[in-house]
Amino acid sequence: MRKIFLVLTVTSLFLISCGKSTKEEVKTEAETTVETKVETATEQKSDTEIASDQIALGLKLFNEKTCVSCHQVDAKVVGPSIKEIIKVYNEKNGNIVQFLKGNDPAIVDTDPGQVAIMKANLDGFVKDLSGDELQALAAYMRSVE
Repeated sequence: MRKIFLVLTVTSLFLISCGKSTKEEVKTEAETTVETKVETATEQKSDTEIASDQIALGLKLFNEKTCVSCHQVDAKVVGPSIKEIIKVYNEKNGNIVQFLKGNDPAIVDTDPGQVAIMKANLDGFVKDLSGDELQALAAYMRSVE
């Protein structure tokens, strides 16, 4: 009787210990699969979603950095309209980001007084923007043409 009890006890312990490791392995595999799917879904934005995010950021910056106080979509206020700016930049193959960085000269409104105002505004409002933020600002401007 003792032998049967000993055999059953050893067998039970063996089965219990095997079951635990299998459950843990399955649980770990499932967690890894879920984490991978979440990371993949987060990383895989479509080009349209990326462009929309960039345009939305550009619009936000355009308003926050007070560009909107001088530039409207369709009308000249203090400076030319956004549509006019984009039209000229497209015709002359200009680079808006380089202009905003201060690396390219003004090509839309070249009046020395206006250029001085633009330079002061760019130095005050835009100089702290990153390259990505400047790209977003340009994307927003191009989106209204």
